[in-house]
Amino acid sequence: MGIAFSKICTFIVNKKTLPHPVMTKAEIRFVQELRLKKHRDQRRLFVAEGGKLVDCLKRHLTPCRIYSAPPACAPDALPVSEGEMRKISLLSTPSDVLGVFEQPPPLADIDLAGKWALALDGVQDPANVGGIVRLCDWFGVDALLCSPHTADCYAPKAVQATMGAIARIRIAYANLADILPAANACIYGTFLEGGSIYDEPFGQGGVVVLGSEGQGISPQVASIVHKKLHIPSFAPRRASESLNVASAAAIVCSEIRRRGC
Repeated sequence: MGIAFSKICTFIVNKKTLPHPVMTKAEIRFVQELRLKKHRDQRRLFVAEGGKLVDCLKRHLTPCRIYSAPPACAPDALPVSEGEMRKISLLSTPSDVLGVFEQPPPLADIDLAGKWALALDGVQDPANVGGIVRLCDWFGVDALLCSPHTADCYAPKAVQATMGAIARIRIAYANLADILPAANACIYGTFLEGGSIYDEPFGQGGVVVLGSEGQGISPQVASIVHKKLHIPSFAPRRASESLNVASAAAIVCSEIRRRGC
């Protein structure tokens, strides 16, 4: 069941209750458990690794604890040994700075009239999800809506791929077929067939749905799409079957913003 959040907070938030510089087994186990989505969801916490990423997130989110191993000397961080950092790191190659942060409040208002949002339907790769969060930040997309089967944006690989954008983008996980009709916006979807994205007369705002890497947009969500978009290939020879979902998202966002929409 893990460690009760009320108990763990007494030593995550208050340095004085921690033996210095050795981490307790309970604290090590607590950070390790954040590898799993169920613990991240229960505690509304996530882990970020790397000095640059942690510094970026600190400008927007509340850190519960920051750990620093040699050679780093991060301010307001608990010094730990390299061995301890290896134990708590959720990445295959540990960094020298690790932060435990509170998750931002989830998106509450689904009314997206006059705004742009992306929706991910079953995107499985956490790195792609994180990269799309970063794209939303770059192109000024107002929200990211994710189906329950989409990879968790707070998974370690996803957080790393956001490069800090996770703190600035409003994100919601919900059944897309249920919430998109209430978005008060035109719903576009990316398909292998459909009208060319370069010919589509985009309006001021809408939701663009991108499907999973292998299956595309599910039939349930496809049934509520208003307009199907296709990114044509310009290769004179036989082209790849499809684009990486993050690459497709970048092309869509770029074309919409190029039009001034």
